[in-house]
Amino acid sequence: MAPRILLARHGQTEWSLSGKHTGRTDIPLLDEGRRGAKLLGERLHREPWNALPGVEVRTSPLVRAKETCELAGFGDRATSWDALMEFHYGAYEGMTPDEIKAARPGWLIWRDGVPEGETLAEVGARADEVVEWARSADRDVLIFAHGHILRVIGARWLGLDVSFASRIRLDPTSLSILGWAYGAPAIERWNDTGHLA
Repeated sequence: MAPRILLARHGQTEWSLSGKHTGRTDIPLLDEGRRGAKLLGERLHREPWNALPGVEVRTSPLVRAKETCELAGFGDRATSWDALMEFHYGAYEGMTPDEIKAARPGWLIWRDGVPEGETLAEVGARADEVVEWARSADRDVLIFAHGHILRVIGARWLGLDVSFASRIRLDPTSLSILGWAYGAPAIERWNDTGHLA
């Protein structure tokens, strides 16, 4: 079996609802986020996943990802991993894109990066570490993390530049699967929120 990565973005938080860049600030889930995490877990415990026996589970150490993992029913199987932490937004932490663009017209995080934070190359290197780990054994993996780092993992799984992440949005509590097609890395499922309907 060729290994796949199942990506679970954390549930809704106050800052994700308002569009604020939430990097290392430890924001808890809203009630809506907790409900979504439980629904995601119910989905992953039914056919065709059947609680993913044999899958290796890792989570970002930040509370919003860890709580999503726990509420989805995988907390007892999960290992916390700093490589899955969200982009360190530096001076732009807690700001919305519109607030940033008011000071820097035309700004795009995937091209321009952030001052006093993590570089795009550093985020890409963390994503490469996750991809290498996922491909290292003959088993699927399930990770609970954050919108931007998961998008970068998606880009790097495909062998594309970090900037490709700008083209693959992710909603809170979404499920995505990175796998294979014709022997090449592929996106099997992306930004699937069917369990929330």
